[in-house]
Amino acid sequence: MTPRHWIALTALISGIVATYLHLWKIGLAGTLACGGGHGCEVAQFSSYGYFLRQDVALIGAVGYALIFITALIGTRPSRLDDSRVTMALVALILPAFLFTLRLKYGEFIVLKTFCPWCAVSATTITLHVLLVIADWRRVRRTMPPTSA
Repeated sequence: MTPRHWIALTALISGIVATYLHLWKIGLAGTLACGGGHGCEVAQFSSYGYFLRQDVALIGAVGYALIFITALIGTRPSRLDDSRVTMALVALILPAFLFTLRLKYGEFIVLKTFCPWCAVSATTITLHVLLVIADWRRVRRTMPPTSA
């Protein structure tokens, strides 16, 4: 499996988690399964749970859907070595990683709490950074040498 396959798989999983968090937040998913410290509730309903008046979990669900679709397109045999797919993944993953750093700062430093569901997303997007670097290296090796 290529890094793109792994990105697609993990984006699908984290997209489901983000969707679950969003549905819970708007009252459509019942009880939130979280640890005893209520870190999920604290994080979700804090100012860090919203960005530009939008639910961060919804932003994550949409972002992971875009990453999933892009990575999945990139697994087609005709696109497997297409560097444009890798660049599109970089354009989606890098801002998401930087945004996640902001959220983790808010969760750990400001709110002094821990949300296990948020940790799934943070782990996934960090893994995506490593995988997209690996994909960039893989694609670069398959490119024909340029003539000067």
